[in-house]
Amino acid sequence: MTLMLDVQHAEEIESSALLPTDEQLFLWANTAISSRCDFTEPELTIRLVDEEESQALNNDYRDKDKPTNVLSFPFEAPAHVPLELLGDLVICVPVVEQEAQEQDKALEAHWAHMVIHGCLHLLGYDHIKDDEADIMEALERDLLASLGYSDPYLNEAT
Repeated sequence: MTLMLDVQHAEEIESSALLPTDEQLFLWANTAISSRCDFTEPELTIRLVDEEESQALNNDYRDKDKPTNVLSFPFEAPAHVPLELLGDLVICVPVVEQEAQEQDKALEAHWAHMVIHGCLHLLGYDHIKDDEADIMEALERDLLASLGYSDPYLNEAT
């Protein structure tokens, strides 16, 4: 499998020195999808945005009028169209940075978690029901551990 990754930076956030590199984004996305995707050349877009763009998309697609950390937009091609497009991730830079600080997490580790979390959504994983959340969170823990990151849920109340 060869991941085709397109990284887009909204103009407003391009100057941030805290952004992950394209290589890091590729590593995290590839780790999440490599053994879970049937495509030979899956395509993925990751767009890094500000709070305004995140809030607008979250409001338009989820009826939630606030910015959020990551939005996943899976692509479903018609059966007769042979596209290997996974979809798009839209990640809000200020929200990810704020969450990492509030949760006392290393920024790089939180970025890795958000990319992996979003990719798993593109692959059909969800966390709405408790049993689904258990499966998705266990997978996130395993994938992050394989990259040397600690459990992102360790400090959360249960």
